[in-house]
Amino acid sequence: MEFKVNSKELEKLLSKIIPAVPTRTPMPILENFLFDVKDGQLTIYATDLEISLIASLNIVTDENVKMVVPARLLYDFIRSLKDTTIHFLLMPNKKINLVTDAGKYTISYLEADEYPVIPTLSDDKEINEVSINGIELRTTIERVSFAMSKEEMRPAMMGTLFEFTDEGLRFVTTDGHRLVNLLKRNIKSLTNNQYVVPERAVSVLTKILDEKDVKIYMTKTYMSFKLNDIELITRLIAQKYPDYSSVIPLENEFLMKVKTKELHDSIKRMMLFSTSSNTRRVKFSIEKTSLEISAEDLDIGASGEEKVACEYTGEKLEIGFNSAFVNDVLNHLLSEEEITFKLHSATKAVVIEPVQKKESQEMIMLLMPVRLNS
Repeated sequence: MEFKVNSKELEKLLSKIIPAVPTRTPMPILENFLFDVKDGQLTIYATDLEISLIASLNIVTDENVKMVVPARLLYDFIRSLKDTTIHFLLMPNKKINLVTDAGKYTISYLEADEYPVIPTLSDDKEINEVSINGIELRTTIERVSFAMSKEEMRPAMMGTLFEFTDEGLRFVTTDGHRLVNLLKRNIKSLTNNQYVVPERAVSVLTKILDEKDVKIYMTKTYMSFKLNDIELITRLIAQKYPDYSSVIPLENEFLMKVKTKELHDSIKRMMLFSTSSNTRRVKFSIEKTSLEISAEDLDIGASGEEKVACEYTGEKLEIGFNSAFVNDVLNHLLSEEEITFKLHSATKAVVIEPVQKKESQEMIMLLMPVRLNS
């Protein structure tokens, strides 16, 4: 059996699905690609059992075949080639001869029946479907994903919540210290439901999204993101997501408006003086027209303080934050010229919102304070 394919087209396809190949696994079969040649099309599968990536390419062949080939070896080999035609010749001794104008190379293959079955969502009767622009989805995920938890004791928080509501599609992440809640009013599903997508799937998804629309298919256990030439299927986190709305304070009556970049630049400098403790504490001293930011590193005898202009309506307030967490929040708000801090006291969560509201989008971030020394 023989088929041929252009090296650069194959390299492009393999580069998109190689992220699903695990580097360490107790199942060696997962370190391979599944090649499925059928009716003039080559479909390649990669999976670590949590996420699967599938991509297809038209090729020249008259036969059909399935086989399992070593992923890293093949990918690195294809990347090393110039733009050329590769002839795949299947030999009877479980070998594949890869023939180009410059040389001949041999790799081994395995039977396809050893490869795990990739889930097919189209077979599920309870499937939901929506469509969203790829750039819009990527921008949204990049805005919220930083607040996902790393703690395995709380599996649901180690993912991003996709919540379909009457208002639209809501994205939520939290690690208990920070929370991001972003609503896209222009995306709605026929049914309202919650889906928790694991961090690994979210990370891989942002790398393959482009300007084209992506179709999202959802069942109780899996979610699929289908682009023109590639599909990502991920197992969902089975645990129910925490009630995020219950931790968002409603009575934060003190408002502080500040320029995002000015505050961010100041925080980056104060981070240099807040490295000695686990909390990496930075203190906000807030008055009517100025915000004083200060930090102290007792271990090396260093400290810093500076003032940033603000507009504040409320009682004078001193509140502490983890400087790294503040920096993370501001990093993901830099597209906003001004932001508002909604505060209540030194021990209550702070709500942070863009000053400029968008018709199709609503976003709030939540930041827990840290205790100040007396």
